[in-house]
Formats: sequence, structure tokens, C-alpha cells
Amino acid sequence: MATEILMPRQGQSVESCIITGWKVKEGDTVTEGQALCEVETDKATFEVPALAAGTVLGIFYADGADVPVLKVIAAIGAPGEDVSALRPVAEAKPEAGNLKPEEKTVAAEVVVSSFKSQVSGVSCGVSPRARHLAEAKGIDASSLAGSGPEGRVIERDVKAALEGKAPISPAAKAKWASIPNFGSGIGGRVLASDIQVPSAAPVPAPAPAAPEVSYSAEQMGALKEIAVKGVRKVVAGRMLSSMQTTAQLTMHTSADARAILAARKKFKDSADKSSITINDLMLYAVAQTLVNFPELNAYWLGSKMVQFENVHLGFAVDTPRGLMVPVIRFANKLSLEEIAAEAKRLGSACIKGTVDPDALKGGTFTVTNLGAAGIEMFTPVLNAPEVGILGICNVQPKPVMNKAGGVEFIPHMGLSFTFNHCATDGAPAGRFLAAMRDMLAGLKF
Repeated sequence: MATEILMPRQGQSVESCIITGWKVKEGDTVTEGQALCEVETDKATFEVPALAAGTVLGIFYADGADVPVLKVIAAIGAPGEDVSALRPVAEAKPEAGNLKPEEKTVAAEVVVSSFKSQVSGVSCGVSPRARHLAEAKGIDASSLAGSGPEGRVIERDVKAALEGKAPISPAAKAKWASIPNFGSGIGGRVLASDIQVPSAAPVPAPAPAAPEVSYSAEQMGALKEIAVKGVRKVVAGRMLSSMQTTAQLTMHTSADARAILAARKKFKDSADKSSITINDLMLYAVAQTLVNFPELNAYWLGSKMVQFENVHLGFAVDTPRGLMVPVIRFANKLSLEEIAAEAKRLGSACIKGTVDPDALKGGTFTVTNLGAAGIEMFTPVLNAPEVGILGICNVQPKPVMNKAGGVEFIPHMGLSFTFNHCATDGAPAGRFLAAMRDMLAGLKF
């Protein structure tokens, strides 16, 4: 019997993977454990191995296909073995003109059944998990843009639609016409009085058209067109959603960098701790400081705010596939050496594309460091629903008045802190930055 090769599930949050390239072709002989293809989630890249030795009897999806997890993507067995029963239904669609009479009847029934399901309001383009979540939250899943295979609405699309949307009372659902993101009830709850019921069927306003761009590759010297997918697509969606659903404000300051530079030099001169970097020291300082600011180590969920006792610290990593944010769990309980080791492990896995997708979620606060690029200040974008993100900038000499009334130049590190003004105010954010300055100025190891 032929061995099925399934699209593996990489983490509980992954619903589909993109096949970026097959390493074998039909008819090839493979050994157990040999890499068959490389696939990409929205977070990482990994190889799918052969589960048995034999001949590749079928490859059911082409390069670039976005395949749901646990679908059969290939089959391995003895030469000549029939694997047609394993092929996806969509792969074996005969031309209508070649159908036998009884096959035409079956095909017609399929079309009628499909039509009935659409008329009844059950979308054929919505995954079961997405449909259940949408029904529980009062969302019309069929109205959402899907990011799954062939535009299918999957669970993450419903979750994205729910970000920043307050819960809806039963009376409001009964009067549904146009539901605002926030209402006049406690915690922004949408009440029936918040909803306008139109006297006649409203004429929907036309959606704004995408800007038309006309260009000639020859005249403009265009190198290539790149499809937006994978990590880039996820980052784009999250950044846009973050800016649209949160009130972001950024504060800039600078901290005396003499102590952190001295600590870095000490570790660099030490054979056993030479791998500890400025970024490691900053991650440690943030984790130790943030425990005293629970309102910033928190999630803003529209109708409620969740504060966390422990710091699960995300840090931005620049990879060949785009920005990734792995999370150091319980960072406030780790030593500097432990944080440095974990940051190195996670960062390396992100760059190699082998990171566990579950290591890229569950952060309560994020740090992003552009100091190595010479950036003096910038505006970090929140990793919603997190309340805060700290940007680390480069070190520059800053004129400071000394006790004698003179001026001396002291190295200072720029800090850019973005927070959600829905969740907290400028005063707590300012106190956090002041605490960070004190922490860095007194850093000793």
C-alpha cells in the first residue's frame, strides 16, 4: 500500500503551508527521511521528509500552492501502484464533454448542492473552525477576505476581524444594521441604542478602488514583480491592523550609556561571556524594569485589558524572509546569561527558517533594536494587542552640564517608546522611560 505524505502541522496556529519547492519529481526513488519538498508557513520554512523508502508515485500540488495542513501532498510506494484515490478531488476534474451520462448526473447534483449551500448562507469558502468562531462572535464570515487557499476564509481571518471590536449584546444583534467598533456600554460594549436601523435597504457605498498603477518594465527598468505572501503578507496585515485599531503615541528620550558600554566591554574581554551583546543587556534591563509597570506589560482587547505578572519578551529579528518576533518566555525570571542564550537560539532559528511557530506568539511586550543601523530615533509600530513596544537606537555623544557648570559630552542611547493611548496615558509611559534611564545608568555586572 502506498504511503501518504501529509502536509504537516507546524504549531497549533498554522492552518496551511505554501510549497516553495519540490526536491524530487514523480518517478524518483527516495529513501526514508529524504527531503521531498520545502514548505513555508507565515512564520518559518521547513522540509517535509519521506516517511518510507520507495518510488514517488504522485506529487499532488505544484510549487507555490497554499495547502491546508494534514492534506495529502504526495504518495510513495512500489512502481506502478495506483494512487489515483489519494489525489485531491480538484486534481481529477474531467472535461464536461468527456463525462458519461451517469457522471453528468452526479456533476449536476454537485452543482445544485453547491448552489443550495450558497443560498442558505453557508459559505463554501469558509473553513469549519473559522465558521464556528465567526458564529460565536456574531461575525458574517462570508463577508471577510480570506487568506487561505484560493481565498478561503480561515480562522486567522476571523480573529483579525475581531481585533479591536467590542462584544455585541443580544438586543443589538437583533437590530443589526451597522455595528460600530465601540459602543456606549461598559468597556465599550455595543448596545442596541448604538445601532441605527435603516428605514429602507441601504445602498452600499462603492468600495474605494485600488490605485491604478501603469508602468512599462522596459521604460522604468523594473527588475521583477514579487507576489506578497508568507511572512511579508502577515507583517503587512498586522502592521496595517495595528495602526487602524490602536491609538499609538511615541515618546523619545535618551539614557546615559556609559554603564552599558562598560558592561559590554567587560564581557567582550572575558573569554566565557564574550558573546553577550548590547541587545542582550537591553533585553535584560527591559525585563527587570517592566515587572514594575503591569499596565504596560499587558494586552488591550477593546472591551477589556489584561495585565500580566510575568514578562514574555518579544524581540524583533531581521531575517531573509522578513521581520519575525520570537518570544523569550518568563524573561523577568532569567539571568542575563540565560536571556542571551535564549535570544541567540531563537534569533538563529528565525534566520535559518527553522523556528517553531509557537515560539512566535504569546509575547506581552516587544523590543526592536535599530541601533546597529545608526538610527537615532524612530516610531516602532505596536505588535497588537500588546500595549507597548520599545525601540532601541544608536549611541551618540550628548552635551551634559556638569556640577562645575561646564559642558561635557556623555554617550547616550536613544530610546523610542510607542504605547497604546487607549490602554494607558503619557504619565505612566514617561515613568517607564525614566525607570529605564535609571536602570541603564546604574547597570553593573
